[in-house]
Amino acid sequence: MENKTALIIGGSAGSLDVLIRVLPDIDINIQFPIVIVVHRKQGTDSILSDLLATKTTLRVKELEEKETILDGCIYVVPSDYHLLIEKDYTFSLDYSEKVNYSRPSIDVTFQSAADIYKDRLVCLLLSGSNADGVNGLIMVKKMGGKAWVQDPESAQVSYMPAQAILKANIDKVLKIEEMAGYINALTSY
Repeated sequence: MENKTALIIGGSAGSLDVLIRVLPDIDINIQFPIVIVVHRKQGTDSILSDLLATKTTLRVKELEEKETILDGCIYVVPSDYHLLIEKDYTFSLDYSEKVNYSRPSIDVTFQSAADIYKDRLVCLLLSGSNADGVNGLIMVKKMGGKAWVQDPESAQVSYMPAQAILKANIDKVLKIEEMAGYINALTSY
């Protein structure tokens, strides 16, 4: 299968504000999917995707089991499921144990995507209060992908991006106002 590119954005406490600020500036003509993994309470399904859909003209939807991943779409991981990416570029939802006290776990998704997309993967870790996503970014780098984090100084909760900077080989530390420009440039990646 052809080399596909993907962007996965992970975040926890404080990340929703970042997404609301960044999504309006993402180019309508992006040539890759965006997958958003955010820690949230059980039972808040569709509320997040509905809210994010008001911030962009791109298609935003809560992803479904075995759904084929399409370019130019923003997918939101449902609450209380881990997301795995399959070799045939479909989604697989998993209800196994929590990882880093979280389901969905950012680590699980970053690692699964790194295995499939390899050097065509970019992962962006946003604000949050635990280290979920850090091990995933280490795996992304090991597989040749790019690891980006929100500048901890601009994060509502700096722990998650700060841990990533300490432990993973980060390619870019981005202020909120820089994120959309870097994301839009991925079309030529």
